[in-house]
Amino acid sequence: MKRAIISGLAFLTATAAASSWAQSVPVSPTPVPQTVVASTAKRAKVPFGPGERMEYDVKFGALTVGSAHMEVVGLDNLRGRPTWHTAFWVQGGNFLYRVNDVYESWMDAETLSSLRFVQNLEEGGKEIERKFEIYPERGIFIQTSKKPPKEEKTVTQPLDDGSFLYFIRTLPLVVGQTYSFDRYFRPDRNPVRISVLRKERIKVPAGTFDAIVLQPMIKTKGIFSENGHAEIWLSDDDRRIMLQLKSKLSFGSLNLYLKSYFPSPNP
Repeated sequence: MKRAIISGLAFLTATAAASSWAQSVPVSPTPVPQTVVASTAKRAKVPFGPGERMEYDVKFGALTVGSAHMEVVGLDNLRGRPTWHTAFWVQGGNFLYRVNDVYESWMDAETLSSLRFVQNLEEGGKEIERKFEIYPERGIFIQTSKKPPKEEKTVTQPLDDGSFLYFIRTLPLVVGQTYSFDRYFRPDRNPVRISVLRKERIKVPAGTFDAIVLQPMIKTKGIFSENGHAEIWLSDDDRRIMLQLKSKLSFGSLNLYLKSYFPSPNP
């Protein structure tokens, strides 16, 4: 049971504001270090920038079991192209079982295709590292953490778990529409579907916001499975901040609540 709770907490990566924004969201006292690449290359229009950071409380039912944060680490240069570097951290547990996981994604700044995906997991005293180099132009990905590394087929304009959360923020998100994508970098897990359910006003530790509610569905086990009931609340504005995530799993409800948001100092 304890392991299921914490494993669900770690899976939240696979895995937002109202008129009171200025009053409800604090200003970061110390800017987050970032890498900014000067380039004349084309870039997709996105609602985020280097240094943007979202911090969350993670709860199992009414019990706080950890914390999480999402961050745009910077605009890097990977294989000669400007690339968004994003990261998702999750920490939590109790004296019996703890996790300290980091998921990092690198997305082409023009196409938003995944170029690299890294998982560094510390769970229950065990450490696991997975690294994927993704080559959209060649239609392959390589899990470089496997020995020997092996080429596998990928899709056109691939996305990984972390980059999907940022890609969703660029969509028009019309209530009543379902968006279907064959873009998950492992082809057998496609399509990924995003249903736009409704709009509503919600309160989280960071404040009260107008939100748009989504239901993501992926062909995989866990929070975003096709048989699951996960919902994501994004701010109903041009920022599309993730305000809240709620999941109804067999062993209970596992949820994220935004407690602070720090906008990019260099949008």
